[in-house]
Amino acid sequence: MTARAAERTDRPRLAVWKFASCDGCQLTLLDCEDDLLTLAEQVEVSYFLEASSALGTGPYDLSLVDGSVTTPEDEARVRHIREVSRHVVAIGACATAGGIQALRNYADAAEFRAAVYARPEYIETLATSTPISAHVPVDLELRGCPIDRGQLLEVIAAHLTGRKPDLPGHSVCFECKRRGTTCVVVARGTPCLGPVTHAGCGALCPAYGRGCYGCFGPSNSTRFPTFLPLLRRDGMDTLDIVRELRTFNTAAPEFEEAVGLQEAGREDRG
Repeated sequence: MTARAAERTDRPRLAVWKFASCDGCQLTLLDCEDDLLTLAEQVEVSYFLEASSALGTGPYDLSLVDGSVTTPEDEARVRHIREVSRHVVAIGACATAGGIQALRNYADAAEFRAAVYARPEYIETLATSTPISAHVPVDLELRGCPIDRGQLLEVIAAHLTGRKPDLPGHSVCFECKRRGTTCVVVARGTPCLGPVTHAGCGALCPAYGRGCYGCFGPSNSTRFPTFLPLLRRDGMDTLDIVRELRTFNTAAPEFEEAVGLQEAGREDRG
């Protein structure tokens, strides 16, 4: 396609937007292979710079937003996207929980900027990295680092047929049971975030004998006051637990609350 806007059709118009991210979630859409060809017959991909130079101007029926808001320009752009989009879906850990870059939220962003850039005065950035929902209303959040291809296709298909997406709300532990994976906590005493992490990855890490790292963010029924002592039982101290929770979904409210419980407990223990 050329750089000029694509010709309008009567198909629903899809846009994919990038903010601060690694592009992994957008690549997940491109990796849909044959399913992507079928999708292209059902929707008009009006704006998706990862895949095409076409610059559709909107309005859009569905906007998939990847990445977190980290600059003043981002703030203005995400408001514009909301205005020209009928439905907005935030995709991935960056767009739903600030991503790894949200570690700046707990430190001095100016210090980081000075350490990375030779001329930090030319870099305009916010002190925090925040999810899309912190700035505009979103219709759905699709979690993961990166997102799951099957879940993404389900969200788009649901939009095309006017129904609610069928997405799991349970934890990674259910996925371990389904694939017959031995529990790494029970069998090896390996610390694992599976009991409090949203399903969607297929329990990949436990299948290889490693504990879950929480890539898909908190599940719908987290019980951290009960869960955190289990991590301590398996050999993790306060700093280990805080580091484990402050990774892919650093700014997820449930994980932030759990970190607060750990830090409060450390103060109580002196």
